[in-house]
Amino acid sequence: MSTDEGLTEHTVVAYWPGLDFYAPDDEHAAWTSAQWSQHLDDPLIEHPFAASPQGDRRAIFHLDARLHPDDRDLTGAQWAEAAHPLARAAGIEIPGDENGCRWIAVQAQPGRLDLIANLIRLDGTWQQQPANLLRRLSDEARRIEQDLHLIPIRTPSDPWVVARPVPTASAQPMVLSQLADEQSGSLATVRKLVEHAAHRIALPPGNGPDTAHSLELIARRLHRIQQDLNAAATRLTVPPRVTAAPSTVRHTTRRSL
Repeated sequence: MSTDEGLTEHTVVAYWPGLDFYAPDDEHAAWTSAQWSQHLDDPLIEHPFAASPQGDRRAIFHLDARLHPDDRDLTGAQWAEAAHPLARAAGIEIPGDENGCRWIAVQAQPGRLDLIANLIRLDGTWQQQPANLLRRLSDEARRIEQDLHLIPIRTPSDPWVVARPVPTASAQPMVLSQLADEQSGSLATVRKLVEHAAHRIALPPGNGPDTAHSLELIARRLHRIQQDLNAAATRLTVPPRVTAAPSTVRHTTRRSL
């Protein structure tokens, strides 16, 4: 993606309520990728002493949600309908909170929604996210599946997963799944750092747009690797298909007339 490319109404499907105050008259409709990145990064400059409870300033939160490969395409309005409850579940949008986080939801890849937020609030404090963040997001994803009639994913509570025989190499799918995990996997951490570096390099006064573009391509390749690992883990955990025994064929003898 070029840093001069605009993330317009067809790409940014949802955003934090305060954006209309910061960009009146739909000014943001013509923003480039670099301008959106700067908008999300501004709190780090405006509040130089804000830090998480652990003392770090890695304020960018990134969540991506993907459809099942066989799901239908969603409209922009449907993506927006999914973005807001996910933002609330992640604790970055609190109804009625006028000093909340800056965030946007981007639908730039088929079947995927990227929700990006800055955890530094407008009042300079650090937004505390729920301790049960992954559970809240998972529960919200299941509700969105039902509301939009999407294909549900299988969970560890599914009977065929619990009851299947444990293969000799049972640890291998778990290792692959951990590597491919979108939230806490090793590749996810590397990919998010690369994406953040690309955004920072793309900021004015034009510090290396070609380098930023190259980093974005690297991040995309890392994401494809995550998807390939996840698919491999799924193939290893799916029980072998049982082939039915062929039915008995009755042989008959015909006599020619």
